[in-house]
Amino acid sequence: MKSLSILLVEDEENLHEALKLNLELEGYEVTSAFDGLNAVKAVQNEYFDLIILDIMLPEMDGLAVMETIRIQNNEVPILVLSAKSTSADRVLGLKKGADDYLTKPFNLEELLIRVQKLIDKNIRIQVKDSIGDIYVFGDNRIDFKAQEAVTKNGTTIQLSKKEAMLLKLLIENKNDVVPREKILQTVWGYNVYPTTRTIDNFILNFRKYFEDDSRNPRYFHSVRGVGYKYSE
Repeated sequence: MKSLSILLVEDEENLHEALKLNLELEGYEVTSAFDGLNAVKAVQNEYFDLIILDIMLPEMDGLAVMETIRIQNNEVPILVLSAKSTSADRVLGLKKGADDYLTKPFNLEELLIRVQKLIDKNIRIQVKDSIGDIYVFGDNRIDFKAQEAVTKNGTTIQLSKKEAMLLKLLIENKNDVVPREKILQTVWGYNVYPTTRTIDNFILNFRKYFEDDSRNPRYFHSVRGVGYKYSE
């Protein structure tokens, strides 16, 4: 099983190294960023199960980092670690998109418990109700177990494993935009992403198979810069 991955964003080197070591001892895979700009770049290129984020950072502060991540519809859990300890600071951090806020100095054991709880909660949220083996929409029928589909004109097609997984993910999240990061992580299992074109090609195939008019799709939609959506 793949290790859970954490992006650690902290510019104070001694603290950074101590945290990294302790997280790795807990079995996490840790990616380091020492400023806000590199943190944003890392999130755009990789999937993380959690971000630990300092507020006072060079290049771009932690609040701006959170805003940028949330604008991109990325729901990755964020644990803020900050020397700013007033209730106003905490409220601002939570408003900007933090899931939890821990002030420095902190107890290491408490930090590790909070990290585990946030990751567990995020995994539970992502496990949607399964739709079963057979799914029918319009004149189309998908058999996920057999990896087969009967299309609108009655043709039976064999689906690749990744096509079946992507169809299932989109349909289970019906009417919700699924971010490309989540698709690439769930279907491809990548930590580092290939180009968006990979998913675009799959969506084009689905339109060919299942849509009456592939230029004006009813079911399979691309939402520019965000992700993809199945709707009925």
